[in-house]
Amino acid sequence: MKPKIFIDGEHGTTGLQIRARMAGRTDLELLSIPEAERRNAAMREELLNGADIAILCLPDDASREAVAMVAGNNRVRIIDTSTAHRVAPDWAYGFAEMDKAQPAKIRDARHVANPGCYPTGAIALIRPLRQAGILPDGYPVTVNAVSGYTGGGKQMIAQMEDESHPDRITAPHFLYGLTLKHKHVPEMKMHGLLERAPIFAPSVGKFPQGMIVQVPLYLEELAPGATLESIHAALVAHYAGQSIVEVVPLDESAKLARIDATALAGKDTMKLFAFGTDGGAHVNLVALLDNLGKGASGAAVQNMDLMLSA
Repeated sequence: MKPKIFIDGEHGTTGLQIRARMAGRTDLELLSIPEAERRNAAMREELLNGADIAILCLPDDASREAVAMVAGNNRVRIIDTSTAHRVAPDWAYGFAEMDKAQPAKIRDARHVANPGCYPTGAIALIRPLRQAGILPDGYPVTVNAVSGYTGGGKQMIAQMEDESHPDRITAPHFLYGLTLKHKHVPEMKMHGLLERAPIFAPSVGKFPQGMIVQVPLYLEELAPGATLESIHAALVAHYAGQSIVEVVPLDESAKLARIDATALAGKDTMKLFAFGTDGGAHVNLVALLDNLGKGASGAAVQNMDLMLSA
């Protein structure tokens, strides 16, 4: 019997991309709710309880409501793409490459919290250095990032693309989260194994999909003897054998004059770079991904496939 998958919120940006990734698959039975009935609580509850895996593409409160709808049904497993459960101790964090043990945790979990797009890039760069002892306790981490505007959902897409929108955004690039209290900070801290919350400065560019996340570091403030080469080696060792996360060789990175935030748009992979100069005082770590690929929908499908492999 084919596993039954229900995408609660399938008509939103993330849900539509998940559906597109499943379009050609014959190994799944996709349960669906008509767009006109998406607020029909009784129909949603019936579909949620009839699924083997429910993928929630909803705002935080609606995700919590959906989880409550299947609370007594131990057969239903959940992938939540919202922020609601990303630091919950009884939810598996859905970043499979984060740790060697993570794929098994996701595979065996009933509840999986899909990572945020910005945290995916930040944690990918930070966690290996924490585990290798290169990034010391208390280091003041900063995370600077730019995302495609689809990360803001249908409202921001309309603001960017609809010339008649009353709150149209015309800026080619803008900062937000100016008070440094973005909702992604707790998961960056927890899953990045940080003692102190990072300073996170997010921004949005006038392009639909793509993302760059940067973590600049002072070498002299890291573990004694830390170099560009040792940092890069730690990343390479951490992601050895992975097919989705690629650590770009130093010699290739050194030839680059720029990085295009849209280079991986439409793909579910991620590239990591380490930049610096011989004998320099600083290193700039960079993650390149699609905010709706490895940063959202692609990750959800990856987690679903891991759960189905149990």
